[in-house]
Formats: sequence, structure tokens, C-alpha cells
Amino acid sequence: MTYTSLQSPINKTYPYQLNVAHLYGNLLNTYGDNGNVLMMKYVGEKLGARMIFDIVSVGDTFDADKYDLVFFGGGQDYEQAIVAKDLPHKRAAIDDFIQKDKVMLAICGGFQLLGQYYVQANGVRIDGIGVMGHYTLNQENNRFIGDIKIHNDEFDETYYGFENHQGRTFLSDDEKPLGQVVYGNGNNREDSTEGVHYKNVFGSYFHGPILSRNANLAYRLVTTALYNKYGRNIQLPSYNDILSLEVAEEYGDIKSKAEFD
Repeated sequence: MTYTSLQSPINKTYPYQLNVAHLYGNLLNTYGDNGNVLMMKYVGEKLGARMIFDIVSVGDTFDADKYDLVFFGGGQDYEQAIVAKDLPHKRAAIDDFIQKDKVMLAICGGFQLLGQYYVQANGVRIDGIGVMGHYTLNQENNRFIGDIKIHNDEFDETYYGFENHQGRTFLSDDEKPLGQVVYGNGNNREDSTEGVHYKNVFGSYFHGPILSRNANLAYRLVTTALYNKYGRNIQLPSYNDILSLEVAEEYGDIKSKAEFD
């Protein structure tokens, strides 16, 4: 049964509200993924939005019209195999959500499962739901582990993270990378890409979690969701007003290495 796992204080008035689906949050929550949820909540509230997070898991219906933003995290092969069996029941709704240009952040396993298929470390192929074109192959006796830095030319933003993945992901022709690798391995160590950007879906192998190290990306995700829901005429605080490095250091809970332009 879908249940609310986290929400903004009910005794405070907010001009906006964002409903967030945390897909399989009770199963796919390794590598600090819950930190991404906390960062979305923090940024949303700074932008004047009441944030409500629902766990949508095995056997639950995903309502594409109810949710404004989706977070789809990663897990071990065992948990991902469980999710892969349930996910096809949500395929049509997830595809509808994506095609409506709604915002999604998918990390590691979530990123892989949106694609055509991925191959586990033991060589077993697991089908994704195919709402996006990428696919993921395995490696023998190797993982991509370490610090990584990428640059997104479209937004002129730099993102920092830590990668730890055995899969090698290859994007389709209609997908863009989240960024080009400055240092690190990236999706596959062959084409200098990391992650994916398709419509308003942002995927990555960054752990750590990604949003706590990259407040500029968190700001982009949440503001895009707010503009989608309320229109481009709403007046939102700028990144520098609420999430610049100086403000973050004052609060002591956000470390950003790049500013939103």
C-alpha cells in the first residue's frame, strides 16, 4: 500500500505543493539514496513548496497525474530483481509521466531499469521496462569505483560525485548524457558520458548522494517541477538567494561546488 514517508511541517503555510513518488523506496535505498529525498525536501521548502513523499512499491499503483516529481533509487541485484518483476505493471503510467515532461531523478539501478535491459554481475539478463533507449552490460571482475566530475554543456553546470557500479551503460541516439566526464569512468569508460538526460528525466551513477553534493542540480529538478505545475509566471527565489555556497555554509548542511546559472 502506498504510504507517506516524509512531508513538510503541517503547521506552516506554503504557496506551493509538490507530490513526490519515491519508487520502491523500501527496497532501493542504498548508497545514501535517502539523502536525495532529504535534499529535495530542503530545496522545495526553501522555494516555498510543501513537499510530500510517498513510497510507491511492489503491488502499488503509480498515478502519473498525482505526482509532480519521481525519485527512483538503486539497490543490490537481489532487490533490483524483485523490482524488475513488479515494474512492468507500472510501465504505462511511468511512460505517461515521462512523456508529459514531468521530472524524475533515477540513480544507478533505477537508471538501468528505465532502459531496455541490464546484465547482472552473474551474467543474468534482466529486462527493463523500455521507456528509455539505453541498455547496460556487465563487466567481469571489475567495477567502476571512485570520485568523478562531469560537465553538462547544455546547462553549463559541473557536477561532482562518487561512482560505484559494475554495469556499463550505453545511451540511445535520442538520449543525452547528464554530463561529459572530466575525470572518472562514467557510464562505460568508452564514450566519456555519464548518466542520462531525456526530456525531464535525469539519471546518474553518482552516489553519495548526488543532490547533497550538487545543490545546483537539486534546484534545477525542483524548480522545473514547480514551473511544470504552476506555470512559468510564478516568482521563485534564485539559486544564489537560497542555495549559494555562502548560504549553505551558514546552514551547515549543504555543500555545493558549483552555482546554478
